[in-house]
Amino acid sequence: KSPNMDTLVALGSGASFVYSAYMLVRMFADVSNAHHYLHEFYFESAAMILTLITVGKMLEARSKGKTTNALKALMDLAPKTATILVDGVETEVPIEQVKKGDVFVVRPGEQISVDGAILDGHTAVDESALTGESIPVDKTVGDRVSGGTINQSGFIKCEALRVGEDTTLSQIIKMVSDAAATKAPIAKIADKVSGVFVPVVITIAVITIIGWLIGGQTVGYALARGISVLVISCPCALGLATPVAIMVGNGVGAKNGILFKTAVSLEETGRANTVVLDKTGTLTSGQMSVSDIIIIDKDLSQNQFLSICAAVEKGSEHPLGQAVRQKAEDMKLTLPEALQFNAFQGKGVTATIENNCYIAGNLRFLTEHSIDCTTVTKSITDLSAQGKTPLIFAKDNKVIGIIAIADTIREDSIKAIESFKKLGKKTVMLTGDNSGAAEFIGKKTSIDRIISD
Repeated sequence: KSPNMDTLVALGSGASFVYSAYMLVRMFADVSNAHHYLHEFYFESAAMILTLITVGKMLEARSKGKTTNALKALMDLAPKTATILVDGVETEVPIEQVKKGDVFVVRPGEQISVDGAILDGHTAVDESALTGESIPVDKTVGDRVSGGTINQSGFIKCEALRVGEDTTLSQIIKMVSDAAATKAPIAKIADKVSGVFVPVVITIAVITIIGWLIGGQTVGYALARGISVLVISCPCALGLATPVAIMVGNGVGAKNGILFKTAVSLEETGRANTVVLDKTGTLTSGQMSVSDIIIIDKDLSQNQFLSICAAVEKGSEHPLGQAVRQKAEDMKLTLPEALQFNAFQGKGVTATIENNCYIAGNLRFLTEHSIDCTTVTKSITDLSAQGKTPLIFAKDNKVIGIIAIADTIREDSIKAIESFKKLGKKTVMLTGDNSGAAEFIGKKTSIDRIISD
């Protein structure tokens, strides 16, 4: 009692088939008029209507499959087990068994199992899976951690605060899943139209048949006209193209890492006049690399300076230290042996090379070690203004140079901004990063407006 597009399709093809079958029987009974009956067959119409509709449904199913694949990729991010403390003993359990209030431990390189708060230890957490921010976030006692993110450096003990479907990652998965099930406004209109349209069409078809019968035509002639009304009136474009277009849009988006919260969002996107973009991992590559090498100690060549810096950072798990080591590796440099390595969370490192004490880190860290950095203050300010992170290196309490690390602009970012502008869209960069970094990337990409900090 709720007629839709399928009702018209079923009635049209059903009536075509039944009428054609009836005419086939009549033809066998009256072989002499076989040629006349041939023109009363609509078997191909019955088959063609169903074929076209089925092809449309198949395309819709394929598109739904692509959206499902994006969901599977998100679900793969979710941890499967957790190591919880039971009476002081570490026990690995399935993620479903973790309860709110449980204490769980995470070692360097492991995935954080559920949302919680750090009770003991400090670390750097790679939250790029959830936030897109490439630089790991330093965490210590009392800080919140999210399930699905990666513990990069220290050993931590955490209290589970949100488990199961309450975790941030689970909420994201649910959001994408719900989006696939929502209907866009245009699809709702199609449904409403169907509800009124179908009974009206059926009524017109019946009136057509009765009209021709009153006009003195045969039952076959009248039925053929009634069926024509049913079949031709079926608005396949509305009933089929709309859901298929939504599904294809969602599927293609998901395949390219673009997730629509609802079908309404998908439809609204077509009318958007402003595009707001994040910086890290969107306009930039999200991977840290060495951008500048400034040598203060004139007795050192660039290769010597870089090999010492890479040796000092050899024991570091921080991405900035890894960037320095990667640069030395790319240049195939031989590193001296570093001893007595110590890392200070979020500040820097110390090490001894050939009985010389080396300190590397940020300005605050070197100042804490009573090292005079006045000679490099301007360089540090300039590099920071360009969105770069300066690492200062000192030997025996004397600054020997700076290595700047930066998140490089993606090759396709400038092209993408140009494309948006050609489409008449205004572009905005919205970033949590500092104004210097934002301005530098904004100018390089010619973005219209920058909102930072």
